[in-house]
Amino acid sequence: MRVGLSCYDISASELVALGVAAEAAGFDSVWLGEHVVLPVDYGSEHPTTGDTAHQHHTGPIVDPSTTLVDPLVALSAVAAATSSLRLATGIYLLPLRPPLVTARMTATLADVSGGRFMLGVGSGWLEEEFAAVGVPFHERRARYEESIAILRQAWSGKPFAHDGTYWRFGRVQVSTSPVEVPLVLGGNTEAALRRAAAVADGWFASGTPSFEDAVVLRRRLLELRDELGRHEPFPMHVRVASPDVPLDAYEAAGFASVLVWADQVWPGSSSPGGAAAAAATLAEAGSRLGLTPPEVSS
Repeated sequence: MRVGLSCYDISASELVALGVAAEAAGFDSVWLGEHVVLPVDYGSEHPTTGDTAHQHHTGPIVDPSTTLVDPLVALSAVAAATSSLRLATGIYLLPLRPPLVTARMTATLADVSGGRFMLGVGSGWLEEEFAAVGVPFHERRARYEESIAILRQAWSGKPFAHDGTYWRFGRVQVSTSPVEVPLVLGGNTEAALRRAAAVADGWFASGTPSFEDAVVLRRRLLELRDELGRHEPFPMHVRVASPDVPLDAYEAAGFASVLVWADQVWPGSSSPGGAAAAAATLAEAGSRLGLTPPEVSS
């Protein structure tokens, strides 16, 4: 069972400290969520509002006290400070950027990290955020799907042209050789599951679904992939409500990867005792989760 950390509302420098400590404690990965801006006094609701997946955040997902960072820049810093920890966005708001720009940035991060980077993407939900950056909210899903198609071609290492609904350009080339970036799609709706089953390399659950709901979502994904004749490995990543939740049930249900909310096991380097005490707290949590630090396993 691989155990990662799901991070949000954290500064880039704090994320680096967390990443270093997570690698030393035996955690497999660090996932970083994002928003580009806070639209003050927004009225949009997160898609998980009202169901079991909406159980970690008791208030607004983003408010004036939330620390927002660029996830690709922040994860690049973590990549430079670690050697084995896997790095992922969970999730990156794909429709907010031109896909060729995303392709360039992710190809660079894949190189910097030595192939440890995974791009977890979603279509977004905060309408006021789309308005702030000038992207029509009603176009987000179509832009999302077109962006995915462009990314796949951009990472191929070959010249290509594109004539789509939102982007049109002649022959371009992003890299001189194929770029390996596993594309992980997020979302719990039927449409999101169908899209992930069809075009993704893995899936990332939205919010923190209950164990029972996580099992249902996994089963549905397997059904959809079976219908499509897709039987290659397909990692599914779900957050657990607490680091004290027995993970053997998830493993028995077929999950190979779970994520713990970082704020439940990392008190922060500014807490009493500083970074060393925070790292010790994280190591203790890793031990309770059955993780083996790299020094012990080597």
